[in-house]
Amino acid sequence: MFKGHPRGLYVAFFANLGERFSFYIMMACLVFFLQAKFGLAEDKAGNIYGLFYFLTYALALVGGFIADKTQNYKRTIFMGILIMLIGKILMTIPSFGYVLTLIALFTIAFGNGLFKGNLQAVVGQLYDKPEYSHLRDRAFSVFYMGINVGAFFAPSTANGIRNWYLKSQGYIYDSDLAGLSNSFIAGRLDDTTHLQHLANEMAGGVVTDLSAFTSSYMEAFSTGYNWAFGLAGLAMIISLVVYALYHRMLPDRGKQVKEGKAVVKMPWSEEKPRIIALLLVFLVVIFFWMSFHQNGLTLSFFARDYTSNEVGPLTNIFFDLKAFLSVIAAILGLIFLFNKKSRILQKVIGAGMVLAGGLLARYFYNSYGAINRIQPEIFQQFNPIFIVFLTPLVIAVFAYWNSKGKEPSTPRKIGIGMLLAASCFVIMILASRGLTSPSDLGDSPSPDRISPYWLISTYLVLTISELFLSPMGISFVSKVSPPRFQGLMQGGWLGATALGNGLLVVGSYLWLRIEVWQL
Repeated sequence: MFKGHPRGLYVAFFANLGERFSFYIMMACLVFFLQAKFGLAEDKAGNIYGLFYFLTYALALVGGFIADKTQNYKRTIFMGILIMLIGKILMTIPSFGYVLTLIALFTIAFGNGLFKGNLQAVVGQLYDKPEYSHLRDRAFSVFYMGINVGAFFAPSTANGIRNWYLKSQGYIYDSDLAGLSNSFIAGRLDDTTHLQHLANEMAGGVVTDLSAFTSSYMEAFSTGYNWAFGLAGLAMIISLVVYALYHRMLPDRGKQVKEGKAVVKMPWSEEKPRIIALLLVFLVVIFFWMSFHQNGLTLSFFARDYTSNEVGPLTNIFFDLKAFLSVIAAILGLIFLFNKKSRILQKVIGAGMVLAGGLLARYFYNSYGAINRIQPEIFQQFNPIFIVFLTPLVIAVFAYWNSKGKEPSTPRKIGIGMLLAASCFVIMILASRGLTSPSDLGDSPSPDRISPYWLISTYLVLTISELFLSPMGISFVSKVSPPRFQGLMQGGWLGATALGNGLLVVGSYLWLRIEVWQL
């Protein structure tokens, strides 16, 4: 996929991969951390989650303005990575109170504002050269895949660290126990029968002081997430090192200005229609991101409260990272084995991957029980893994259409993405018909839990829609932006994402007020 692309794409790909791995560790557990640490209800935790998501992208406008003004995109990106690292180090401190946690989250959001949009602008500058311009759409698809390689490993990693810490304190993870403990501490739980039963099971005997038990359990629960935030900080250090060592492969607009090579300034009559076209695209994608990012909010609540948390051994393979990676290795091996362009060595490697991956998957399958517990956060790994697998396929489809002269324009691809996004929520309507509403459910577990494949199917369609919309949108912005506003316009794209994220609060507000299928 990197063939024919400038070397700077590698740098952007891996610097972004580390940062996105770090970011998605945060997003996989932020709502649950806020509830465990501060006893917040779903709507309050959702408001903070939505505001953080909003600022993470809205501040890209500030970052873009700074980079355009100074023309020093690369230094702005470096400062963004450094500031995010500071924020994530602060999030590792268990003794941090509510206000200090909010300050740490703002620090991360501000650093992201300096980093994300400007890195996209620099990637676009790589393809301003005529010899690379025809590869722009495909380049942003590859760049976007890097985001999701990191995002795939984040949920399982975050959960693994949290579970390790819980075990070190003599506990195990139980989503029902966590939810009931949180409600009990907040004084919202009237009937403690189920909580008492779960506490007794956890303790291996009768728990006589529920207050002490729930406080201890939730303290261990939230501290486990602090350890996960520590790994997020380590990923930022790796991203910082990659960028610091290899940033010279990226175009340096600041150096060009110092050498007297002024940025091309279009007349306003040419800039105006470009900016209007971009603003119209920004307006449309607001509603896509409002829907898409429910994956970390109402879809996470749905996974926790309405989706079966016990599955058979075959389904459990997809929720066990080691087993899932074994299956992925076997699939990649098959691709090497049957690809007509593969050389003998590649076919041998492919056969080895099929054999090793298949044997490992079978080993894990045989090690499972008839019934296996799964964790709601793990559902968030399906979107990025679908991205990683489907990106080469989508690139191939676009290349085929292009060879036939039938490739849709970028705005049309965005429109297709919007329609696909709408269709995925039809799946959720069908899945949730007849389920008890969240308000009637209260703090009790749902008696009617549906198959995990409903949510997995939703994430599959949502991912395809994302591939038609997001990398194509970033590419369109880099192509159409007036040269002197490249950072600001990438910030505008992310600002539209921010407005969509800001509207996430609609989901958390309605969660306790309407039927679940109406969401």
